[in-house]
Amino acid sequence: MLEPLKKYLFPVIIAVLVAAFLFFNPDDKENVVSKSQDITEEQQENEEQVAPEMVMVDVKGEVEAPGVYEIETGSRVNDVIQMAGGFTKGADQTMVNLAQRVQDEMIIMIPETGSQASGSVIEKSGQDKVRINHAEQSEIEQLNGIGPSKAAAIIQYRDENGPFKAEEDLLDVSGIGEKTLESLKDDIQIP
Repeated sequence: MLEPLKKYLFPVIIAVLVAAFLFFNPDDKENVVSKSQDITEEQQENEEQVAPEMVMVDVKGEVEAPGVYEIETGSRVNDVIQMAGGFTKGADQTMVNLAQRVQDEMIIMIPETGSQASGSVIEKSGQDKVRINHAEQSEIEQLNGIGPSKAAAIIQYRDENGPFKAEEDLLDVSGIGEKTLESLKDDIQIP
């Protein structure tokens, strides 16, 4: 009679031990969930820490080392000038807004003190396109099919929603449709 009892006693003891272990260690399930949440948060942080976008800026004129420089998007004109070795002794520093953010294909021209040329950060690329994210109302009004009210609407939209990311974003501006956008595409630049 003891023999059948021994036969069932071992599996019952194992089952009781497993049940006790699971009952007294409920944190394991929470740890698994917690660890998966930690991994997800780490992935999001890593995605946010992706290398910043780089842009190319052309620095000309009275700087120690004129040339084309690669710099992070959102950097300032002052940062690029420092990369170019700083101003020369003859540079007219008052002619450039050093606090302006750089954009891809930007040209920064530093004139010599006393010269007739005005130095500036050129808002248009070498192709004479209007940089729609930075242009003033008068510049936007010069575009084909854009009058004062549409130019004001573009600036208002840009101020309320941030810079345009694609040409098609202009369709969200009141008064601009497919035909107007098509006529603008050759004359505007969105970084």
